[in-house]
Amino acid sequence: MKKAILLAILFITAIGYSQDNTTTFEKEGDLVKATYYYDNGDVKVQGYFKDKKLTGTWTSFDKQGNKTQIAQYNEGKKVGKWFVWGKESLKEITYNNNVVVSVNDWKAESRLAYNKK
Repeated sequence: MKKAILLAILFITAIGYSQDNTTTFEKEGDLVKATYYYDNGDVKVQGYFKDKKLTGTWTSFDKQGNKTQIAQYNEGKKVGKWFVWGKESLKEITYNNNVVVSVNDWKAESRLAYNKK
């Protein structure tokens, strides 16, 4: 009997813990907001679907909560400017209808020019 109670407690605990880390879907107007999680419960990826296709901004995070990617979709296709953070640089990738148009690699040594008024 003790083993059965112990197994039941472990089972309930496992279910409770796993439910915190499942993917969530929330309806927002004609969009569905999807949130995917790491095992520790932190957000891994968040974005929207429309008619079961990726749409709008999708943001990815590392396990420390830092942004690793910002992506844009329109009807499931890659569009606009994407930003991908790496250890040593920031990549800016421009897409048009799933095709890479340009790639800029911004490194820490890059200088910023501005107009002083």
